[in-house]
Amino acid sequence: MPKFFSDPEAIAEHIVRDVGTELVVGLPLALGKANHIVNALYARAVADRSISLTLFSALTLEKPKPKSLLERRFIGPVIDRLFGGYPDLAYAEALHRGALPPNIKVIEFFFLAGQWLHQPFAQQHYISANYTHAASYLLSRGLNVVPQLVAKRVVDGVPRYSLSCNTDTTLDVLRARAQGRASFKLIGQVNSELPFMPGPGDLPADEFAAVLDSPDTDFPLFAPPSEPISDTKYAIGLHAAGLVRDGGTLQIGIGQVGDALAQGLVVRHRDNAQFHGIMQRLAPGRAQLGAAETAPFEKGLYGVSEMLFEAFLGLIDAGILKRDIGGVILHGAFFLGPQSFYRALREMPPEQLARIQMMPVSFTNEIFGDEDGKRRARVDARFVNNAMMATLLGAAISDGLENGQVVSGVGGQYNFVAQAFALEGARSVLALEATRQSGKQAQSNIRWSYGHETIPRHLRDIFVTEYGVADVRGMADADVIAAMLQVADSRFQGELMRQAMDAGKLPRNHEIPAAHRENYPERISDALKPARDAGLLPSFPFGSDFTDVEQRLIPALQILQQAQRTPLQLAGLLWQGMRHPPDAAGRECLARLGLDKPTHFAERAYRALVTAALQRSRAS
Repeated sequence: MPKFFSDPEAIAEHIVRDVGTELVVGLPLALGKANHIVNALYARAVADRSISLTLFSALTLEKPKPKSLLERRFIGPVIDRLFGGYPDLAYAEALHRGALPPNIKVIEFFFLAGQWLHQPFAQQHYISANYTHAASYLLSRGLNVVPQLVAKRVVDGVPRYSLSCNTDTTLDVLRARAQGRASFKLIGQVNSELPFMPGPGDLPADEFAAVLDSPDTDFPLFAPPSEPISDTKYAIGLHAAGLVRDGGTLQIGIGQVGDALAQGLVVRHRDNAQFHGIMQRLAPGRAQLGAAETAPFEKGLYGVSEMLFEAFLGLIDAGILKRDIGGVILHGAFFLGPQSFYRALREMPPEQLARIQMMPVSFTNEIFGDEDGKRRARVDARFVNNAMMATLLGAAISDGLENGQVVSGVGGQYNFVAQAFALEGARSVLALEATRQSGKQAQSNIRWSYGHETIPRHLRDIFVTEYGVADVRGMADADVIAAMLQVADSRFQGELMRQAMDAGKLPRNHEIPAAHRENYPERISDALKPARDAGLLPSFPFGSDFTDVEQRLIPALQILQQAQRTPLQLAGLLWQGMRHPPDAAGRECLARLGLDKPTHFAERAYRALVTAALQRSRAS
């Protein structure tokens, strides 16, 4: 049985005495970090420089830090409501300040997107790794401590602990320990809000060396609220929804595109005629996909995804995710989501929860190990993941910049692309917005070339933007370029085509078909508006932790944020807000921001700007 503790400092002292002063600590990705234990180990090493502490991590979660007055007024109460009791990680605060002691290292293999772009220490100590390689890297560095947040259940008077949200690398290193290839201490911190997940992560107490279990160290789980889905993301998700085959297998990556794809699948299944109507408006005059990819789901899908999030539960509720593999319809390796997601898992009846199994990342992200079984299960798989940019020749840029700076990480993307080429009938779908805003200017995310690649062009498969689908697997370079041009924004098609022609990769007489020369954002918004108005494509299809007033404010604040890039637009908003007073709904929103009774010039200006932005958001 493990030793039980109620005090973080005491368990940290026990770890040092038990393991020694050379601590190589593997922290679970994202939600599964045992924050109190990690902070106590960090404080112990800060106080005693004879201790060498190396923290291996991924996706360090931090509360949002608002900057402007409006950000503080809007997001401050949300932070208090959703993250108020979440204990900050001390090492992250020190990293931001550039104040890590010399005896402490923090090494990550996946960043929260953009979080550490301008932090030299984090950039210099980043390890570029496929998710499936992370466990082996930990073991090769001498891993000796794994502190993990766990759920607890008492069975016949004996405690059992669930790895719950993070079976990913922990089960893989536990297997290595059982085989005699590793020696480390598994340390648990009990959290009452974690759902107790059945499956291989349901462990007996004797797997743990020590457990921290106290009401004083219980805390609310990190619960990022769902973000509203933009027209662009919905268009991408809908196009991707037309690629998923009934009776197949589904993996979805992190972000709004995943929610949009899931809602697209729900509309396709429940309102098939409406789905076809949306797609006709979204892609008028273009060849439609076969009925197998646009019909309702009779056989249903099986889900296997490194990350589980709330949209998967929506697919289960809609009767789409239902294809049974040994009693399981959904396998995952870690989860993260809003409070409603955790609550749904906690309250799910045992017979339903048993159909969701948390597995090691080596199971979800690779076909090795029971390869025959995985091949039989993962038929017609669609692996849908996000990219930041793509080249006309079919390379994808998903994790970093051409100057070497890391935005996020490779994670499981390469793993899933490799599976798409290894499995019969499988496809890799990389989703990206056709453009991004850089200052006042839009820039194309489809480039002729770029000085960094995450997925090389010899693994090119399917790309999806808001303007359509480019199926480029096995195609010659000129055909790949032609297909990628068709899903690029029309503001950039001419220059991209010229670059390809200048390189001798596209015939001089090539012309982009007329149906693909109207790729403008306004067309996407117009195409989706009827479905938006009909409630088929809600901003928050799977619920939201934002209040109704906050949900009304979000599009207005987005309009205001966009206007700040152009002084004339900002001035126009200010003038409109001064001339047209708010209505009752507008006053409710202003009160939420503390702008209902402005006391100084800045508040009066913000009141007018927000009033105008609210009026425009309702008119759009």
